[in-house]
Amino acid sequence: MNAMSSRFNEESMEWTVAEEFAGERLDKYVTESLEDGMASRTQVQDWIKNGQVIVNEKTVKPNYKVSEGDTVSVTIPEPESAEIVPEAIPLQVAYEDSDVIVINKPRGMVVHPALGHSSGTVVNALMFHCKDLSGINGMLRPGIVHRIDKDTSGLLMAAKNDLAHHSLAEQLKEHTVTRKYIALAHGNLPHDQGTIDAPIGRDPHDRKLFAVTGRNGKHAVTHFRVLERFGDYTLMELQLETGRTHQIRVHMKYIGHPLAGDPVYGRSKTIALKGQALHAAVLGFEHPRTGEQLQFEAPLPEDMEQVLSALRQR
Repeated sequence: MNAMSSRFNEESMEWTVAEEFAGERLDKYVTESLEDGMASRTQVQDWIKNGQVIVNEKTVKPNYKVSEGDTVSVTIPEPESAEIVPEAIPLQVAYEDSDVIVINKPRGMVVHPALGHSSGTVVNALMFHCKDLSGINGMLRPGIVHRIDKDTSGLLMAAKNDLAHHSLAEQLKEHTVTRKYIALAHGNLPHDQGTIDAPIGRDPHDRKLFAVTGRNGKHAVTHFRVLERFGDYTLMELQLETGRTHQIRVHMKYIGHPLAGDPVYGRSKTIALKGQALHAAVLGFEHPRTGEQLQFEAPLPEDMEQVLSALRQR
């Protein structure tokens, strides 16, 4: 397959200024609200001057001082063309036909190219492996219907054509896709099973993170079931009803049992894992063309099995 060259789709973001950020310059506020590396302060200043950053639906200057309650909206412009090159990266394929491919993603692999990750991603590997991928999400995310974090391992589905993409995306929207994760959490959970129903949005204290918050938070539901207890750790199965960014990680922190190894939402390093102990173990959906119910399971990765083995031998 030839290299693909295209432009990023425009992306819109919006924040409500919290009290602790009142008085900050707008250019600083926006730069620090974006993901690391997304844009420099100089770039943000250009966006403001070009009217791509507005406050309370009005254009302002880069040195505007934000106030508590201000609504800051950003339309991130398309950067220059970017080339995505197919790469012969081995894939663990759980299922594949002319419409859909399901892979078992290893820990440490980014799903699609972005700033700082232009190669070595799932998309680079899929472009080499597959003849066709759907183009609904743009040429930088061909076939990608949903994502799992870089340091989360497990099952991920991709669409090979637009018919499949529309169907899988609709199933995700209607919450009919089965997504079960295995996770190791800090502490001894007091309940054998339960549901966490708490809205997730940008953390008002650190805009690069997510948190349970009533301010601009979106409906988020996670069901959990305890599988094994180790005293100071608990092995769990978690099922997503919704699919918010970092949902499981944020919900587990919220109930006081963050995921072991989580470098962002967790505690100090206590286990031998490069990232959070989270694995997408079960993925089920209706085949977009045949209507057949499909379900796949992926065993725990070796590094997570080693951690559990060590806990069992204590």
